Amino acid sequence: MTAWLEKDSHWVWHPFTSLVDTPSPLHVVKAHGPYLYTDSGRRILDGISSWWVNIHGHSHPELAQAIFEQACTLEHVIFAGFTHSPAIELAEKLIALLPGQQQKVFFSDNGSTAVEVAIKMAIQYWYNRGTPRKKIIAIQGAYHGDTFGAMSVGDRNAFTEAFSQHLFDVEFIDWPGHRDEHRATDQFENLLKSDEVAAFIYEPLIQGAAGMRTYTSHTLNALLVSARKRNVICIADEVFTGFGRTGKMFASEYLDVNPDIICLSKGLTGGVMPLGVTACSQRIVEAYLSSEPKKTFFHGHSFTANPLGCAVALKSLELLTMPACQENIQTISAKQQAFAERVNGLPGIARVNRLGTILSIEIETASGGGYFNNIRQKIYDHFLQRDILLRPLGNVLYFLPSYAFSSDQINHVHQTIFEFLESLQSIRK
Repeated sequence: MTAWLEKDSHWVWHPFTSLVDTPSPLHVVKAHGPYLYTDSGRRILDGISSWWVNIHGHSHPELAQAIFEQACTLEHVIFAGFTHSPAIELAEKLIALLPGQQQKVFFSDNGSTAVEVAIKMAIQYWYNRGTPRKKIIAIQGAYHGDTFGAMSVGDRNAFTEAFSQHLFDVEFIDWPGHRDEHRATDQFENLLKSDEVAAFIYEPLIQGAAGMRTYTSHTLNALLVSARKRNVICIADEVFTGFGRTGKMFASEYLDVNPDIICLSKGLTGGVMPLGVTACSQRIVEAYLSSEPKKTFFHGHSFTANPLGCAVALKSLELLTMPACQENIQTISAKQQAFAERVNGLPGIARVNRLGTILSIEIETASGGGYFNNIRQKIYDHFLQRDILLRPLGNVLYFLPSYAFSSDQINHVHQTIFEFLESLQSIRK
């Protein structure tokens, strides 16, 4: 163990990691494009975009330059009573890109805080109108973050068990991807009958942390149409699905009904700096247009609208909308689709999902599925030994490349996955 790792073991607490019986982390000293470089000289393909955030590749020179230039001018300023050009320009550009009639942008720090803002914004909307509604509907298996409000609207499982008595009540409908999709829509309709539902929060078309589970735009449209009829606020959590991951700029573009509130983070800055955004429509804004102090939205963060984050987000959006990047998104999506068709139906595979640049493969195991499935570590170790970072969700192997991956690099990962799946068949035989 190096001196750095000894210090890490002594002082650092890593996320989602046990403090005992855990291998030492890899010490990354630099990164470039799709590659991570370790202190031992290894070059590892980042096949999960460093937890789904990186979209243009690591250490992109134009993103680095945007941060440098902004840091030389204004690194940060309180955002209450003050403003700055990067935040104003970013809000303007996001409003132009976002689906629906989004009107205002509220800045925060990350995906969880973007969701917290959305929940508070929706609940206070009804409070300000003098017609309080308290119920929130979410989807079974949801993941919206790890702060308390975000945990409350997420699936109740081992990750939230210690805090269950502290989470507020939420109505969960069945996952709409079941073959009996009408079960979820019927549950939804029954919950709406009371006219007590304040908001419906959802991950549009794909649940990431639940195992990259997809469901149809037809089903989600039906839920959103019903919500609209009852004036329920619709909150799209696009933290994962935004900025091209699904093949479109935002997953909500696949839908006929637009959300009232949209949560963004992860790829917002190209995965370079923490920044969260909650955008809302004029309908939401109008509930706060009052000189009465108590109708103010009392929420904020020390680093709200950090100029460095806003500046790099602007540059990331510029790169993202360039033809070369859009073409690469389509190329990656096509390759993922072709590979999904190649492996679909192989023995021992429960399902293969592909949406845009996202590919996932659920492997059948004797112990069933779930995050704590023993095969998870075997998958992780297998690919890491071959210098590919794939961090499976239990028995679900997924490949989520940045848009910096070349065709050859995509092909290499696909072939390595195929060989792994073939080795599983040999073991079963």
